[in-house]
Amino acid sequence: MARTERLFQLMQALRRLPSPVTAEQLADDTGVSPRTLYRDIETLRGLGAVIDGAAGFGYTLIEDAQLPPLAFDTEEIEALVLGLREVMAVGDPDLASSAEAALTKLGARLPATQSHRLKHAVLTAHRFDRPPAPTVAARTLRTAIWEERQVRFAYRDAKGDSTEREVKPLGIVFFQSSHCLLAYCLLRDGFRAFRLDRMDALEVTQTSFRPHRTSLLREFKQEMESARLRAS
Repeated sequence: MARTERLFQLMQALRRLPSPVTAEQLADDTGVSPRTLYRDIETLRGLGAVIDGAAGFGYTLIEDAQLPPLAFDTEEIEALVLGLREVMAVGDPDLASSAEAALTKLGARLPATQSHRLKHAVLTAHRFDRPPAPTVAARTLRTAIWEERQVRFAYRDAKGDSTEREVKPLGIVFFQSSHCLLAYCLLRDGFRAFRLDRMDALEVTQTSFRPHRTSLLREFKQEMESARLRAS
């Protein structure tokens, strides 16, 4: 396989495979040895691709704006519009604003025919009742999740009782009608979901739990799925 074709195939694998993707997975997908795979990763980085990660931890493609842009087919454009408009409808204020900006930027960078389809997409998302606004800075919480740093906050349960929590934040999901933080709670010594509109006095600590976020989140999701199956 020609080197250019191999690098293109590697880029496609980084875009397609769930991240972080291990070097072994990438090597198998592209049909090269691990040593060649590591060299190809460094080559792509030299060409401008922002690839986070290292051997033993997996790789995530962060940005490849300096490489040739992807073209989208009609269904992909509809999916992008629906997804971004759903974020505009249910996301926290910062995220909703970013989704709107992303939709505008996407329309400006697409070819004229695709930009027209983006503007006049047949799918949309609308909510008559927006979810309750978070009472902590969701952007700060997202940063802590990415940086894998423990956070502290005061939390009010459904009865109004308050407790002080320190957790390993793993992800934020939209459950039914509210945004929830998925986390490993040190107080309860287990996985918990915390509504962002019941949190207060958020503090990001200097305590890191890297590189365990991905494995903990996977374990949490498996636990949730097992509970759902037991209840069905």
